[in-house]
Amino acid sequence: MEQNMQTGNGAGAVAQPIALTVRGLTENDLPEAQWIVRRAFATFVGAPDPETFWTDREYVHSRWAAPHVTAFAAEVEGRLAGANFATQWGSVGFFGPLAIRPDLWDRGVGQRLVEAATIDLEARGVRHAGLFTFANSPKHMALYQRFGYAPCFLTVIMSAPVNKSAADRVRWLRYSALSEAERARARDECRDLTDALYEGLDLGDEIQAVHTHGLGDVVLLWDRADKLNALAVCHHGPRSEAGQGACFVKFGAARPGPQAEESFAALLDACAGLATEAGMTSVLAGVSTARREAHRHLVARGFRTEVTGVAMHRPDEPGYSRPGVFVLDDWR
Repeated sequence: MEQNMQTGNGAGAVAQPIALTVRGLTENDLPEAQWIVRRAFATFVGAPDPETFWTDREYVHSRWAAPHVTAFAAEVEGRLAGANFATQWGSVGFFGPLAIRPDLWDRGVGQRLVEAATIDLEARGVRHAGLFTFANSPKHMALYQRFGYAPCFLTVIMSAPVNKSAADRVRWLRYSALSEAERARARDECRDLTDALYEGLDLGDEIQAVHTHGLGDVVLLWDRADKLNALAVCHHGPRSEAGQGACFVKFGAARPGPQAEESFAALLDACAGLATEAGMTSVLAGVSTARREAHRHLVARGFRTEVTGVAMHRPDEPGYSRPGVFVLDDWR
């Protein structure tokens, strides 16, 4: 998506800044916002047919409806000029997709939307903020550096065909199959696991949003002592962010400790199981190359890189992107 997905609003000289208003994105804005996101990214990557670009996935409606996401609109002369989305995962937050109408690129719209998202994440108590942007675009990185985001680690979006035999190697549960009381307990267990990775990291609202809006499901693996070993928040289907035929792991993690790598391997098997049950043909996931063992594990399983970006962090610290951490995530 931009890969922060910010398209075309650089950090160099801004030509003829324009009067604009930044406000909350409304339900009436959603069709236009969706068009802007698709058209901006199609234009940036040079898609041959912008009208059909990303029609197999959805980045706007579900984020707008999620309580842990703040959606921003930039308006110029009464018309939507761009949009941005700030997502909170407890103490961690990120923004995107950030997209500007191509006819308004390099006019200062992106700067205002980055500013709004940064202020919002700070106000909500986020201690570690970030974004995912194009690794080959110095002007995007320079823009975000103006707001204190430092380019830290390459992040690769990887995919592999579903290994149906792998799905039979592990027992796992769907979040959607649990009772309401069991779901509440599962969210508590997930928070306990992610807090061990980075203090305050909490995917509870993301988990519930996937369930509420029918975007996919959450894979859960418990050990014999009834302790959660791993989880994966997965999207699939045209209403989700996955894309055609893909089971997309938006966030996945194994509990840190001696069994982390074994749990991570089992989690990938379970994601293959969910993909198989959902009729998907591939598994898609993002991983920071700073998490060396996790990245190597995907490569060894036949995952291949589709998109390479850079994660930018504010402040300039690793967060949970460090060796020995078995986490999959996607800040697009």
